[in-house]
Amino acid sequence: MRVVVIGGTGNVGTSVIEALAREDGVGSILGIARRLPDWRPAKTEWVRADITGDDLVPHLEGADAVVHLAWAIQPSRDEAELYRVNVTGSERVFAAAGEARVRVLVYASSIGAYSPGPKDRPVDETWPTAGIHTSFYSRHKAAVESILDRFERDRPEVRVVRLRPGLIMKAEAAVEIRRLFAGPFLPNFATRPGLIPVIPRIPGLRVQAVHSRDVGEAYRLAVVGDATGPFNIAASPEIDPETFASHIGARTVLLPAKVARALAAASWTARLQPTPPGWLDMALQCPVMDTSRARSELGWTPKHDALEAITEVLDGIADTEGFATPPLDPATSGLGRAREVRTGVGGSNP
Repeated sequence: MRVVVIGGTGNVGTSVIEALAREDGVGSILGIARRLPDWRPAKTEWVRADITGDDLVPHLEGADAVVHLAWAIQPSRDEAELYRVNVTGSERVFAAAGEARVRVLVYASSIGAYSPGPKDRPVDETWPTAGIHTSFYSRHKAAVESILDRFERDRPEVRVVRLRPGLIMKAEAAVEIRRLFAGPFLPNFATRPGLIPVIPRIPGLRVQAVHSRDVGEAYRLAVVGDATGPFNIAASPEIDPETFASHIGARTVLLPAKVARALAAASWTARLQPTPPGWLDMALQCPVMDTSRARSELGWTPKHDALEAITEVLDGIADTEGFATPPLDPATSGLGRAREVRTGVGGSNP
């Protein structure tokens, strides 16, 4: 089996390629990336291509399966550029997969595609995917789900799988996660769990997380199995401020959601951090996902719990952990932070 992984050098992509490289049924892997890595995993070759403009069909011809992971979170201050990568780029990937007559297409959707939903009970994959309108990330994920709906109608011969994970974490992605979400002014040492004294207690905040390598395993199962359709991917427990504070030995301090959003908006506008307030809106409004379908039909079981995954990435930031691919390279920390400041803290695509 030949598998093409588009966007194979980031947090999720490296885990997907690791999982596929261990799979006996996969004979070769082609990784497509904007910037070629030094990393040379088994069975894998690399090619440089940009989903927004390059001809993708030649790279997809002869592939049995395509895994589409490429996605941009920055520059958060240029939504037109983000739309060009995330939505238009995904549409180009799907069109190329159809033209190349690929038999399996696996797409990286997200919990962020879901419409607002409950926090007190889990929802399954039939929950509407209209997104959270104040979050560009959520709007884009919802838009691509609609494009993929049309693709499925037009290409019934293609087995389409879409995975909808929660927050995805691993130590090797720590530098990337710090850069994309916290920005250059966060001292590495400040994320060490034992050194965090206080967690804001924002009413209604409850999130789901999952280890990146467990997500990689879900993609492997989606590629080599016969499952089709959407799958919620998350580990237990669901994490609220009290749960997380107890885990790391911190205390909580009440912070009303409106105040938290105002602080997020002000710090983003002032270019103190790269994350617009829509991310908080998404965390507060996205439903809690039921993952039973992934377990029963995909055969997926996470090896790490959600608290492990989050703690691992906090330790990873403190230790400046990374990996030998451009998005995960520790060189983006240290002196690399000067570039983040110079380009506007969320004003460029790293």
